[in-house]
Amino acid sequence: MEVLNNYQRKKLDESNDEEFYSDPKFVYHLDSNFRNYLSSVYKNEIKNNSTVLDLMSSWDSYLPKGKNYKKVIGHGLNKEELEKNKTFNSFWIQNFNLSQEIPLDSKSVDYCLIVAAWQYLQYPEKLTKEIVRILSDGGKILVSFSNRAFWHKAPNIWTHSTEEERVKYVRKVLITNGFKEPRIIKKFNDNNLNFLPFLKNDPFYCLIANKY
Repeated sequence: MEVLNNYQRKKLDESNDEEFYSDPKFVYHLDSNFRNYLSSVYKNEIKNNSTVLDLMSSWDSYLPKGKNYKKVIGHGLNKEELEKNKTFNSFWIQNFNLSQEIPLDSKSVDYCLIVAAWQYLQYPEKLTKEIVRILSDGGKILVSFSNRAFWHKAPNIWTHSTEEERVKYVRKVLITNGFKEPRIIKKFNDNNLNFLPFLKNDPFYCLIANKY
């Protein structure tokens, strides 16, 4: 079911995303507090011997050490970044704003991870349906994000929304395209240094949902 209208799908820079990501970016786009907390969420949510798909990934997947994975599959737009990610057993490159069909078999994945990337999707409804298709029975999606983005590459639905509206938007896409009501985790700055805004931690948002 479509959630966005044409205006909400548009972005400031409509050039091919592959051009923007042609040069590798070996940097962290999220602070250490966010990354560590995300790893702890994964530790609790992902069962051993599972097949994990990390969509729109790069050179680090934040997967916790000590877990046994049946297989970890990566996807992204930059080959050099994906090659550096040592957790991947395999990966492929695809621009989801041009094609949303995922080249994996139905029910072949147990967990689908999307980290700091949903904000770039122009057709999240179609991609969500594909994720439902490839997830095993009882499979989960975990969508996490903060308040950062390459704003010129994010569609209007993201750039013109508050943080709370973004959570509601992701939830709506999930529940109208094959997922059960998500569990929502929110974690905000806890360093008590509000008088020093530049020291605030990145806010943490994560939606976790099972397929129907």
